[in-house]
Amino acid sequence: MTAQSATTSTPTLSWPRTVVVGLITAVIPSLFMVPMFKLGLSPMPAPPSLEFAEMVLGRDLPMPVGLLFHLLYVMLWTIVYVLFLKPGSLKAALGLAGLLWVGVLFVFFPLFGWGLAGTSVSVKLIPASFIPHLLFGLALWGSSRWLMPKD
Repeated sequence: MTAQSATTSTPTLSWPRTVVVGLITAVIPSLFMVPMFKLGLSPMPAPPSLEFAEMVLGRDLPMPVGLLFHLLYVMLWTIVYVLFLKPGSLKAALGLAGLLWVGVLFVFFPLFGWGLAGTSVSVKLIPASFIPHLLFGLALWGSSRWLMPKD
């Protein structure tokens, strides 16, 4: 253990553990959202990750490609959380989740043609997009606390 890690009491960086945290964090919101889309219960016209993948690649794509984009996106933000924020911190995890939610409402939904905060589709997109981001934050916090214990 280094002197710095002993004084700051932060988790030791482990890439395999970071990847597992990212996978858990990606899967938990998907366990909620995929059935909502499959059952037609989501007010969103399409899964945002699939919509983004189609926008980037310029063609219609199957759901697994959207899930892959979702996985990569969540892995990126998990790495940001682990490297630059405070792994195991509920405040940091929920703060990141909130920031990403605002980004979806004010950047991605308008890019998809769904209007500011999705209001061109339905005001229901606001809470419908909040829930998976809340699950993201809780999963990020819980899995990082579990898999990245402090020294």
